[in-house]
Amino acid sequence: MLTLYYAPGSCARASHIALREAGAGFELRLVDFASNEQRGDAYRKVNPKGRVPALVTDRGILTETPAILTFIAQSHPEAGLAPLDDPFEFARVQAFLAYLCATVHVAHAHIRRGERWADDPAAIAEMKRKAPEVVAGCFQLIEDELFAGPWATGDDYSIADPYLFTITRWLPVHRLDSASYPKIQDHERRMLERTAVQDAIATEEAG
Repeated sequence: MLTLYYAPGSCARASHIALREAGAGFELRLVDFASNEQRGDAYRKVNPKGRVPALVTDRGILTETPAILTFIAQSHPEAGLAPLDDPFEFARVQAFLAYLCATVHVAHAHIRRGERWADDPAAIAEMKRKAPEVVAGCFQLIEDELFAGPWATGDDYSIADPYLFTITRWLPVHRLDSASYPKIQDHERRMLERTAVQDAIATEEAG
């Protein structure tokens, strides 16, 4: 049995959705960010980084969304969540995941986690001011260049889709709207029609 440590609406939602899409057997463990549980000793024994997601497997604990999504796809090949038999196409999926993780997610974090990069209040305030512009630029690049359609990397739904959906849902934090990006807005709409997505959101909102 797999165990996913998550916080509602966090990047862990991508892994949560993927687990449901894969038909995996798993249980959820809520990490209470409101009480800073992620920084406590108990959770740091699970993930020393003090972040979510963390996925407990029978071989050990995995962290980082791209790694967890890839593990889910490779350990449940029958679900067809990645083009595992095509090295080039699989690399394209990995490239999409890497951009979301290393660039878009980091850009988003500057609006709420400026203390990771600076101590000066003025510098942190400037990060918060700048973050929406940077995030908007990231989404424009996805809209114009990276999004293949009808799904993130092409004709087939993949592990890139729940990650893109999860980050798209953060746009309002930056006072941005997915309507500014028609392809991404359509992707968000179609994701919301999927049972796995509906179940993941409902479960997280129920606590």
